[in-house]
Amino acid sequence: MEWLDLYKVQIVESIAVVLLYLLVGALFTKAIEKVAVRLEYQRSRVKMFKKVLHFIVVVVCLLLLMLIWGVNQSRLLFFLSSFLTVLGVAFVAQWSILSNITATIILFFNHPVRIGDYISVAEKDAVVEGKVSDIGIFFISIKTKEGELITIPSNVFIQKAIKKSNS
Repeated sequence: MEWLDLYKVQIVESIAVVLLYLLVGALFTKAIEKVAVRLEYQRSRVKMFKKVLHFIVVVVCLLLLMLIWGVNQSRLLFFLSSFLTVLGVAFVAQWSILSNITATIILFFNHPVRIGDYISVAEKDAVVEGKVSDIGIFFISIKTKEGELITIPSNVFIQKAIKKSNS
């Protein structure tokens, strides 16, 4: 029981972080559910968004736990910067991935387009018309009248002029 006295503060702080994780998770879930009901979002879209927010909360809590248990901050910063650099090189453009995730969050809360809507998207060379078949973390999928499946990155989608119609 000597180790219990030695790590008493870290144990209490760790329990506090876990309780905070549970509280924040419950609050986020409630808020997402309210928005989803109010804006009539599909279950699949809500589920995907919950996963993204859950991942962010888990990462923050893990970082807090590492700091509580005395992980050297300069080593942690070195590890994170090295990891992000490798990740950025591996995915060629890390900013693109992050901007797509951010765009998906914006689409979830603030865009009038829903799965099943018939839309026209103004592209450089042509207009893409079709029915929104999926809204994922990185892409919006549109099925044309000809049966083609067109995917548009989320960050590009929020920058385009969108015309919603009843067809």
